[in-house]
Amino acid sequence: MKASVFQALADAARHDERVALGIIADAKGSSPQKVGAKAVFYPDGRIVGTLGGGCLEAEVQRRAINALRNGQPESFDLLLDHDFGWDDGLICGGKVCGLILPEIAGVGADFWQRLASREKQVDWGIGADYSIQVIEESGEPGEGWRYREAVVPPCVLWIAGAGHIARAVAPLALQLDFRVTVFDDRPALTSHEFFPGETGLKSDIWERLLRENLPEVPAFALIVTRGHRHDALVLRQWIHRSFAFLGMIGSHRKARLIFDQFLAEKLATEADLARVACPVGIPIQSQTVDEIAISIMAQYIEKRAELVKKMKASHA
Repeated sequence: MKASVFQALADAARHDERVALGIIADAKGSSPQKVGAKAVFYPDGRIVGTLGGGCLEAEVQRRAINALRNGQPESFDLLLDHDFGWDDGLICGGKVCGLILPEIAGVGADFWQRLASREKQVDWGIGADYSIQVIEESGEPGEGWRYREAVVPPCVLWIAGAGHIARAVAPLALQLDFRVTVFDDRPALTSHEFFPGETGLKSDIWERLLRENLPEVPAFALIVTRGHRHDALVLRQWIHRSFAFLGMIGSHRKARLIFDQFLAEKLATEADLARVACPVGIPIQSQTVDEIAISIMAQYIEKRAELVKKMKASHA
């Protein structure tokens, strides 16, 4: 979602189209969106992204359209109480503060495209005068920032196996802001005929595939090959890689058999094996392939959130 907002801003700047950017810069108590939520408002009523929907978004949209008319940025403070949102059922009781910027084209399409691509971390912010700046290039403005944000590359998800589970997981993971690469030794299956165009696809013999270097961003892994033997082949290598989380499809019995073999052959330690989630996915009584994919990605979302929380705590 973040990338789609930045892409919309890049496209608008490129075509000299007037749009307003709305950002939630602070939130207290219960609110429909978190700090950093963004939406692009167009004069014809279109919206890309969301600030939470309902009357909150409608009110910000009204202000954004007005800002497009007068060309003036503004800040807003909205209390989400009975008086504000009773008719629409929005009575969260929290408070949101935000910014509306109607003149984003002046920054240039290249700036927004840089944020949309998310190839490298970019720290950017909105100064006291509502100017949009790259923090690493501009330094600290004397009067501080109205909003600051670090745009970082998405976490990576490596999927070993290009079968039906991978085909269901990959598009879902892409929607959930993972950068996905699928590995398989069957060239006929590693095709964009079966996977979205944004999916990275790698086909070769497993011995070469498993030597692929990990990216510099946090990486998650999922093993869903065509059978126990290939799962174990991949696990033998990936269990020693620094994945943030490693899951493998299968039953508790399968996990026990493979883990016992690894211990007996001294391929891994108990600590190594404790890092492997097998069966992968949260227990939601899933039966179909799509349900299994949802259960898997729900667990990966949870693990990513735990990782982000730890990273923020370490930088606090």
